[in-house]
Amino acid sequence: MPLQITFNGFPLFSFGNQSSVILSESIIFTSDPKVNPVGLSNRCSIYVAAGARLYIGSNSGFSGVSIFCSKDIYIGNNVNFGGNCWIWDTDFHPLNFKHRSSHDTSKIKSKNVYIGNDVLIGANSMILKGVRIGDRSIIGAGSVVTKDVPSDEIWAGNPAHFIRNIKAANDIIDYEE
Repeated sequence: MPLQITFNGFPLFSFGNQSSVILSESIIFTSDPKVNPVGLSNRCSIYVAAGARLYIGSNSGFSGVSIFCSKDIYIGNNVNFGGNCWIWDTDFHPLNFKHRSSHDTSKIKSKNVYIGNDVLIGANSMILKGVRIGDRSIIGAGSVVTKDVPSDEIWAGNPAHFIRNIKAANDIIDYEE
């Protein structure tokens, strides 16, 4: 089966020397607000720095999503991102004011991001450096995820915090068998 990647609108891509980008099958990047009327404010943008690695699994969807990969980002299979989400594995700037003032980029902290399979990330959410999100978890809209989310849990807020276990919430989630 040929690799199928769908682009609705024009995404922005930038790949550094010797970066590694692996895109699996049936991925959709939506940058056109006419295709997804959720209120996209940006085109999809993917930046992978020199020597960094980005992996995106099959059957995943992105609408107006920003991915900034300075080190390593892994996104599993069947992952859906609501409109205008951000996945960043770096602080972009040193946190110490002296290092910022001297533009010492060697002091910028970056840590891997891992997003498991069958995850739902609500619109306008941020996934920050060093975060690991377990399989089948749900991140509520507008959340800022700064720490690990175990599998099968719902997290939301700024900063994101545990709401409930998905198995305990089955009575309110209508699963079609």
